[in-house]
This record gives sequence, structure tokens and C-alpha cells, in this order.
Amino acid sequence: MPLLSKSDLKYTYSWTAIAPDDPQVTGTPDSVLLNRNEGYEVLAFINRFAETREFKYKASGTKVERLIKEHLPGDIRSHKNVSKWLADNWKKYDKAKK
Repeated sequence: MPLLSKSDLKYTYSWTAIAPDDPQVTGTPDSVLLNRNEGYEVLAFINRFAETREFKYKASGTKVERLIKEHLPGDIRSHKNVSKWLADNWKKYDKAKK
């Protein structure tokens, strides 16, 4: 079961997936670059990251969202590098307010 649903997201996104990026067509979002403005990609990414980290609380998922939207450097775009940046910087933002 996914950690977050669309209604849990705190930021505004575009939800206009266009084939072949549409996750209902491909089964997964773009496997190379994360478009941090497309809701379906961000939501799927957060839920996959949460699953690999065994997150149990929605607050952890919303923290992932906040870090992506507010702190992730613009030159980090691949799913692999975003995951690595989040893991490397997770504790740095423990006290961040939002």
C-alpha cells in the first residue's frame, strides 16, 4: 500500500501526463529523470523511496516531498541521484520547518 496519496501532497503539481509518460500506459513514470513539477512522477517517486526505506509515517513522505521541492539542487535530476541526495541529506533537514 502506498505511503502517500495525491491528497497528501502539500505542493501544487501538473497532473497532465502525456503518453508514453502516462503511468497508466507504461506502468511506471519516466525511469531516467524526475520531473519535480509532475504530480504523478513525484508521488510515485516518493512512494518508491518510502518503500525502500521502510517508512511507516506520512510525515516521512511529506518530508521527501518538501526536500525535493525546496532543497534538492536543480542539477540533480535522475531518480538514482535524487534518491542518493535524499539519503545523504536526510538528517541535515531534520529540524527544517514547514
